[in-house]
Amino acid sequence: MFDVNGLRCRDRPALTFSLQAGELVCLSGPSGSGKTQLLRALADLDLSEGEVKLGGVSREALPAVQWRRRVAFLPAESRWWAASVGEHFAALDRQQLGCLGLDAEAGNWCIERLSSGEKQRLALLRLLAGRPEVLLLDEPTANLDAANIEKVETLIAQYLQTTAAACLWVSHDRQQRERLGARCLRMTADGGLLP
Repeated sequence: MFDVNGLRCRDRPALTFSLQAGELVCLSGPSGSGKTQLLRALADLDLSEGEVKLGGVSREALPAVQWRRRVAFLPAESRWWAASVGEHFAALDRQQLGCLGLDAEAGNWCIERLSSGEKQRLALLRLLAGRPEVLLLDEPTANLDAANIEKVETLIAQYLQTTAAACLWVSHDRQQRERLGARCLRMTADGGLLP
């Protein structure tokens, strides 16, 4: 279980909620309400106050690097620091590449040749390769066409089912939230949280 109790980011209201093992929760709300800020705070990338626990273990009890392996954040725009795709992976899972409609030789591709959609799908695979217990996804399908959105939704659902990981997924797409059949939370303009 992933428990958040009284989490406060900057001048935003304190937030309290929980995610169960294997649960996908969608997060929506107006632009600027603090959705990304919340995800970054949960991943211990930004300063925040309050209690965040995974399986009863507080984030302060673990080194930041270890926490971020267990509670992994996928930003809306992925970052790449080496010249080729393969340099960002210990090993690329060919089956997962195929599931996302990517060529088995994607590891040899130069980062410069990637479309924004390819970058986003590969960034998701990079995140999943670490086998995190909580996924914090900031609009993971925003740059994708309908066919690739479906592939990403399917892969994440399979990952949650096989690993019992929890997921907090930011989505502005009402139809996507309905398709995922997930519990939904909505951030208010002032950063509060509604069921």
